[in-house]
Amino acid sequence: MKALITGAGSGIGREMARYLAEQGWDLIIAARSTDKLEALRDELSGVNVRVITIDLSREQDAYDLYDHLHDEGVDFLINNAGFGAYGAFEEVPLETEMALIHTNVCAVHILTKLFLKDMLERNSGIILNVGSMAGFSAGPKLSSYYASKNYVVRLTEAVHEELRRSGSNVKISVLCPGPVRTNFNNVANVSFSVNGLDPRDVARYAVDKAMRGKMVIIPGAGMKVVKFFERFFSEKRLTRMSYSVQNKKSGK
Repeated sequence: MKALITGAGSGIGREMARYLAEQGWDLIIAARSTDKLEALRDELSGVNVRVITIDLSREQDAYDLYDHLHDEGVDFLINNAGFGAYGAFEEVPLETEMALIHTNVCAVHILTKLFLKDMLERNSGIILNVGSMAGFSAGPKLSSYYASKNYVVRLTEAVHEELRRSGSNVKISVLCPGPVRTNFNNVANVSFSVNGLDPRDVARYAVDKAMRGKMVIIPGAGMKVVKFFERFFSEKRLTRMSYSVQNKKSGK
């Protein structure tokens, strides 16, 4: 069994690699930081771990990653790489937003489509796309990030239904956590007003649910309650509430 994890250098991706290694999966771990990947590889034992340094903010890198691996029979694809950018829409640099879109949207789309075709030919495989609770609403002050995660959530839901209708054994899921204690805050230049979930707990919960084929994976009772009550508010009201929440976050 072989798993490919993007964004594996830290946070949820790193914890997913650790969990899958415990279960005996061979791993291909990909991220921008070679040092972090090599440290993770050296930590893991009993399985084969390959390190690939890649920058998915460059669209071509996603194609290159697939071309490099498509003959190897990847059984589990985890599209975890992603980041956010805090600030009013007109203030966030366009080059930052384009890098975000290439990482959070284009790379997820490209890798999902290309590896899915291989999995369909074998009639087996698992894809886990890492979305966010942000994927269910608009997010003033984090507008591009929220929009990117909406894309990931809706794409995954649609493909999940297509696979169900066709009777395929291939599984696809989307992980939608709330705040998690990762490096997201530093990259997005933001501070959260609530404590995040432990990435280890999130990773293990997500992998277990993805293996069972659950479409939308929401870790933590608190976020499940939030998702339930969102249905009782209009889009306008939810966006206003989202602005109030985002505005409490302070740029560092």
